[in-house]
Amino acid sequence: MSNEPAASLPTRQLGSSGLRVSTLCLGTMMFGGTTPDDEGRRIIDAARDQGVNFIDTADVYQNGRSEVVTGEAVRAHRQHWVLATKVANPYSAAMNEPMSGGLSRRWIMRACDLSLKRLGTDVIDLYYTHKVDPAVSWRDVVLSFGDLIRAGKIRYWGLSNVRAWHIAEICHLCDAMSVPRPVALQPYYNLLNRQPEVEVLPAARHFGLGVASYSPIARGVLTGKYRASEAPAPDTRAGRADKRMLQNEWRPESLAMTEQLAAHAATKGASLVDFAVAWVLNNKAVTSVIAGPRTYEQWESYAPALGYPWGPDDEALVDGLVAPGHPSTPGHTDPSYPIEGRFPSVAAG
Repeated sequence: MSNEPAASLPTRQLGSSGLRVSTLCLGTMMFGGTTPDDEGRRIIDAARDQGVNFIDTADVYQNGRSEVVTGEAVRAHRQHWVLATKVANPYSAAMNEPMSGGLSRRWIMRACDLSLKRLGTDVIDLYYTHKVDPAVSWRDVVLSFGDLIRAGKIRYWGLSNVRAWHIAEICHLCDAMSVPRPVALQPYYNLLNRQPEVEVLPAARHFGLGVASYSPIARGVLTGKYRASEAPAPDTRAGRADKRMLQNEWRPESLAMTEQLAAHAATKGASLVDFAVAWVLNNKAVTSVIAGPRTYEQWESYAPALGYPWGPDDEALVDGLVAPGHPSTPGHTDPSYPIEGRFPSVAAG
């Protein structure tokens, strides 16, 4: 590999950070597990040669192996990469770390040190809260991240899987306590799941957070490889009975829509993946799309999306299938993020 990337992808500024990151972010959730170490390194090298400078992992991915593989692969060109990881999810028993998980000060500090060690770096560029911890006040979380920044262990911080009011609360707390605001938001967002458009994305835009959205292809549904009338192939995510996919994406309405969308994309000489990624990037609130490949071939399928000739007909097609702010399926709510605004005096029987 050369010392300089061979290509340059489009970049956008990440919120108020001043960082410019590639519009494709390489997600390494599968690396070190489903994706073998050598293939993960091959994908990372190829991404760098294509001009990708934004890479995303988390402490719990593949029991920590994702951070190890990612850290080893970026080390020779560390200054090229904006390296992001996350904290909050509990470790598995295999990781042998008692009292793990959550956003207590004790765990944030411990988890950051463990991530730095696995990544083999002295600083994390972007450290996300992976999810909300209702047991810990946002005030305490803000203070902990402020201390990590002052200690030089992280450069910036971000939020993932939060509500819009959390963004406002956190930013006001940061201002009151002289802690740098978070600069990034990582929401679940794709054309079959448009709920963040109601409040989350407007809040991020208002408070100056860049958006690196994940799962642009809806955990594989927007590849077009599934059919509503057919059982999924055994070697696919649905075929392996992936819990999160079956909870959230394996919906008849979504599967039916993919055939219409794929046929439309084909009229422009493009794939459904191209169309799905281009749709996310057509939102000015979005800075970068996290592409999480399992194989090298899957990684190669993402870059062409940046050349998709997006037009008014594309936007109208999606709006006609999935109303802005809604999921593809009326009434669908992700069970991991239930609606929280009903407080009945008398609960349903």
